[in-house]
Amino acid sequence: MTVEVSRENRQFLARAVTWAASQGIGQFIDLGCGMPTVPNTHQTAKATIPAARVAYIDNDPVVLTHLRALAEHGNPGVTVVDGDVREPGAIIAAIQDDIDLEAPACLLMGYLLHFFAPDAARDLVASYVARLVPGSYVVLSVGRADGAAAKQGFGAYSGVVDGREWYPDSGQPVHAAPRDGRVIVGVARV
Repeated sequence: MTVEVSRENRQFLARAVTWAASQGIGQFIDLGCGMPTVPNTHQTAKATIPAARVAYIDNDPVVLTHLRALAEHGNPGVTVVDGDVREPGAIIAAIQDDIDLEAPACLLMGYLLHFFAPDAARDLVASYVARLVPGSYVVLSVGRADGAAAKQGFGAYSGVVDGREWYPDSGQPVHAAPRDGRVIVGVARV
């Protein structure tokens, strides 16, 4: 189930980035981005806005090595920051030369917040959102486990919808089969 839910999370993030770019957002801040996958945030954003800029933030040395290689090989507008997402001030200072925080941006916190206690997660999101200008977007996803899986997995976190059901442009609800684990997602405009 973990692989399936992780894949669904990546698919949701790609849909959310495409949607934000279609709203005119050309700057993306990908916090705790993890190992590069396909599609990456910059690939997805640049498919809609070729000049899009993306700041990838992580603190894992292996992840950073892969991200730096990606940034150095024909990917203009990609910034890689070695940073701890729990330090919003330091992260914002590290990206301010590449991301214009006086203009709307899309903040991604994909599959990150379930590593924090609910109050700490709320405070972390609020700290980043306070640094975004109106018209920005925040994209969140967390892992969620119910029933027997909850005892072995993630605690209870609130969210908007199961990630398999988030399709903003389809106009039709998607009904996903119930199961013990899922990715809970939300997209909000600042």
